[in-house]
Amino acid sequence: MTHHMDWAAMADLLELEGETHSPYVRQALDELRDLRPRRILDIGSGPGVAACRMAEVFPDAEVVAVDGSPELLERAEKRAARLGVSLQTMVAAFPEGLDDLGPADLVWSGQVVHHVGDQQDALNRLAGLLEPGGVLAVVEGELPARFLPRDLGFGTPGLQARLDATREDRFARMRAELPGSVRVVEDWPAMVRAAGLTDVRAKTFLVDHPAPLAEGPRASVARYLRHRHTTPDGLLDGLLDADDLATLDRLLDPTDPAGVANRQDLFLLTAKTVHFGTLPT
Repeated sequence: MTHHMDWAAMADLLELEGETHSPYVRQALDELRDLRPRRILDIGSGPGVAACRMAEVFPDAEVVAVDGSPELLERAEKRAARLGVSLQTMVAAFPEGLDDLGPADLVWSGQVVHHVGDQQDALNRLAGLLEPGGVLAVVEGELPARFLPRDLGFGTPGLQARLDATREDRFARMRAELPGSVRVVEDWPAMVRAAGLTDVRAKTFLVDHPAPLAEGPRASVARYLRHRHTTPDGLLDGLLDADDLATLDRLLDPTDPAGVANRQDLFLLTAKTVHFGTLPT
């Protein structure tokens, strides 16, 4: 990835979030049950949650986790060993390092393209990795995760909506600051078609962890809030008022009965959209 974020430092958050959202990966791969891939590339694999799932679903395929962070790929290798699946790894910057990866029958890219200034160029490069008849699966355009009731019993009701607004603000600034940033209508199916692919379709998969949350999803919510609240570049400072920041402090206090570590009404609901396209034979 070309954005300046320190992805290796976010390894715990990325892996926990990947595990929490992983049901949608299996659902998306079920859409490809007629595909018999010999080689699969997971571009921007991070700690390898999706790549390991692909290695499980397609045990006869060579699955390669590709990322710009050697630290995250080392984590992917350990995960594969722990799960008993076969996984290869390759270090490559995205998108400029894709040319050396070789072709694949399935190219998966989960929420990576939006970190590149020219998103259409990135999709063109991803499509260029496909063998004839191969499939590109791009995860982009998710719905923001919901996990809090509208009224927490303290603070100003509607915190979740205001958190969503800060997320949109931060995302817009991130996109504008990327090197070579190009504005484009984010019609992802149209962009996949523009990359030369056919049989383009999109499908959205629900990720639903109802209350009370199990330990993993609960920890994912806590890490997400903590990361946004405490990172040095101030993801929330200046975007939320003092009352909302105080509410977040209380939510993140593990000793507070009303905090996310202890709330019985905490849930996690989101949706992931996967855009599929096929390279004509």
